[in-house]
Amino acid sequence: MTNDTAVKFQTIHTAGETAYPRVHLGARNLHRNGDDADASLPYTLFDVAPANPTIGAYIGGVDLGHVDETLHAELHRALLEYKVLFFRDQTLTGAQHISLARRWGAVEINDFFPNGDVQEISRLAKGDMAIGMENTWHSDTSFRKDPSMASILRAVEIPPSGGDTVWADMAAAYDNLPESVKERIDGKTAIHTFTKSWGLAMSEEQRAAMSEVHPPIAHPIVRTHPETGRRLLYVNEPFTAEIVGMSKTEGDELLDYLMFQARTPEYQVRFQWEPDSVAIWDNRSTQHYAVNDYFPHCRVMERVTVAGDLPR
Repeated sequence: MTNDTAVKFQTIHTAGETAYPRVHLGARNLHRNGDDADASLPYTLFDVAPANPTIGAYIGGVDLGHVDETLHAELHRALLEYKVLFFRDQTLTGAQHISLARRWGAVEINDFFPNGDVQEISRLAKGDMAIGMENTWHSDTSFRKDPSMASILRAVEIPPSGGDTVWADMAAAYDNLPESVKERIDGKTAIHTFTKSWGLAMSEEQRAAMSEVHPPIAHPIVRTHPETGRRLLYVNEPFTAEIVGMSKTEGDELLDYLMFQARTPEYQVRFQWEPDSVAIWDNRSTQHYAVNDYFPHCRVMERVTVAGDLPR
């Protein structure tokens, strides 16, 4: 942490509060709008190995190419509890990948990434001619009116080393904010826009055209998960531009502090990819970071994203 960052942290807090509060992770706290009855239910259709105390689980004994309604219901319960699920040895076809995503809802078509064999699949191919640029903490498509509910990512080709992905639990991030910060951000919204990141590589005409499709939109800084009722910190580095109703100086300082929370190791889980590995994560309650440490080797991934709804 730089001295400047430490100073910003200090100014966020009121007098008498430490700038470096002790982290309390507690339980995963699965509950559906106040009813935590199914938090204790066992998983009977697959094996579950928690990766960390609050986020991430390895799922065994599942063929993601053949998921019926009963299996999906149990996978969804695990997704709500662990926020990101990891699978090995999944030889999904493109059609199976899309079919799996549709178990969760409508497939989101990405306007910015190149497609794979079909429009619903985003193909993320990196190598010596296309360097990875996703090494920043983010929640997929938070700039949309209906930001993605979930993403399903499959490893096609991995580098000989490196290329991991890290996820952060934004429920834990919110829980551990000082009370003075929670009070300060309660009820406030922030502007999300693609122009802060992908827009930088576009011409003025391209940005204007895409802004007609995806205009800047205000989302709650603290959103409530529509299924679990958990409060979640919902700002991220590439897409959140400003806090509504605050001066730029005050808003930028607070945003820096809030966005820094995803970098806390105690809130994170890291996944080492293998060919045919799959990760499914809840974009509402997590952020993720693709580690760009494999240049000039190739890393090819395919992603299908499930559309969400308006954050509240």
